[in-house]
Amino acid sequence: MSAAFTLAKPEHLDRLIALVAAFHAEAGIQQTDEARRAGLAPLVDGIPHGIAYLIGPARAPIGYVIITFGWSVEFGGLDAIVDEIYVRPGVRGRGIASEALLALPNALSGGGVKAVHLEVDKSNEIAQKLYARAGFKPRDNYMFMTRKL
Repeated sequence: MSAAFTLAKPEHLDRLIALVAAFHAEAGIQQTDEARRAGLAPLVDGIPHGIAYLIGPARAPIGYVIITFGWSVEFGGLDAIVDEIYVRPGVRGRGIASEALLALPNALSGGGVKAVHLEVDKSNEIAQKLYARAGFKPRDNYMFMTRKL
C-alpha cells in the first residue's frame, strides 16, 4: 500500500464522503451526509481555503487528508491545519498515515505554506506518537481553543 496523494476533485466527492462518514462514525462525530457534502464539496470544487487529498488509488482510496489554510504573522505567511486524517482500519499499522504525514510538507511547501498544525486528543497516545514521528511537536503553553458560531 502507498500513501500516494490524489488531489480530490468533484468526481471523487462520493468516495470522499463515504470515507469521512466512516471516520466520523469511528470518532463519534455526529453529522448528516448533507452537512458532510456541504463541507466537502467546496474543497473538491477548488475553494482557496482548503484541499482534500485521497490516500491511495483514486478509484479505491484507503484514506484521506483534509487541509485548511490560514494566515499567520508568527509563522511568516500561509499556514495549514490538518483538519482530518483517516486511514481505513483494515490497512492501518502499515505506515500509511506516517508516510502521508511525512509527504505533506513537500506537497504544501511548494504552495508557500510556512507551517502545518494539527490538534490531537490528549488521551490518544497512538495518534500523538504518529504525529511526533512525522515531526509535529506540542507547543509549550499553547492549545487550540474553539468558539462555535
